[in-house]
Amino acid sequence: MNRFHDLDALRAIMMLLGIFQHATIFLIGIPELDFWPARDPWADLDHGQTNPYGWLLLTLRGFRMPLFFILSGFFTAMLWQRRGLRELGIHRAERIGLPLLVGMFTIIPLTHWTFTLGAGQPFFWPVHFYHFWFLWFLLLLIGGFIIAARLGLQFRHPIYAFMPLLTLLPLFLMRQTVGADVPTQALPPPELLGYYLLFFVFGAFLYQRAIAVRRWWTWALLPAPVALFAAAFLVHAPGQPDTTARWLAAALAQGGYVWLMAFGGMGLFRWLAARERPWVRYISDSAYWLYVAHLPLVIAAQWALVEYAPFLNPHLKFLLICLGVPALLLLIYDRVIRYTIVGTMLNGPRHRVPPPAATTTSGPAAA
Repeated sequence: MNRFHDLDALRAIMMLLGIFQHATIFLIGIPELDFWPARDPWADLDHGQTNPYGWLLLTLRGFRMPLFFILSGFFTAMLWQRRGLRELGIHRAERIGLPLLVGMFTIIPLTHWTFTLGAGQPFFWPVHFYHFWFLWFLLLLIGGFIIAARLGLQFRHPIYAFMPLLTLLPLFLMRQTVGADVPTQALPPPELLGYYLLFFVFGAFLYQRAIAVRRWWTWALLPAPVALFAAAFLVHAPGQPDTTARWLAAALAQGGYVWLMAFGGMGLFRWLAARERPWVRYISDSAYWLYVAHLPLVIAAQWALVEYAPFLNPHLKFLLICLGVPALLLLIYDRVIRYTIVGTMLNGPRHRVPPPAATTTSGPAAA
């Protein structure tokens, strides 16, 4: 295949789901989320385990970024085989390193300013990547990948089959809510970096061993909710003993959930998006911009709706954010980003399709 349309679309959807994930937080009233700058009064009602946004957050946190790193490893190996290590390094520096550098002086200060509700100085933010952390992780992982490839590693060893089991170790060591935590420092905890490293390397093995994605993998989505409920119970249910057995069981449930969702998601998109569709390709191109630019807008929209529209239904507020913020950013992408230097930095050069030439039915040519 010249282009893996299904996996490219799936990678874009994983980024776009990050917008919905962040949009849920102001409607979840738990102490662990007190750091979030906006909270709707509805979130502080005693919803308990019936809060749909809490479940949506757990659902997305549990699988979204691991699947993204599988796909990143897959496309990294593909680029290596097609262009070589030198071109791989240049390409990733342009598409990942440069946006991270530019974002550190643009979107991240703006995010910090909105996160502090205007109290913080935007250009004196603490060393915090906010939602750009995945770019920093990718640079670290790709740097390690290039070194390993130069040392002769081909990513074809049968050990890849044991990687789902290996992910249980960092999950056990982290001992936290469903899904891995977000790093807050340039040097992340070893278990967190190792967790995403395993998914990234697994993606590289998928490409190097020419393992074709199958539609029947979609069936893995059916038992995934069972694993999610088991993980949520083991991690969050009150009265659970703080024992090794409990956290081993929680790691097994979380690991089962993330791998079922990963294989099921790849199978589903192989089924739905295997052939090229222009509108899917357009959304895939825009997803990078939508994700890196969304967080300050989401926070500002949440705060504005809480402060100035308390009479609105909380579910309507969530819907307005999930529709309004992507729509605004998509409009900006189309009119300002796609065909400019910013679009080239994010996705490479894009060219406007010229309108079809006018035809005529009169004159010498028609005769």
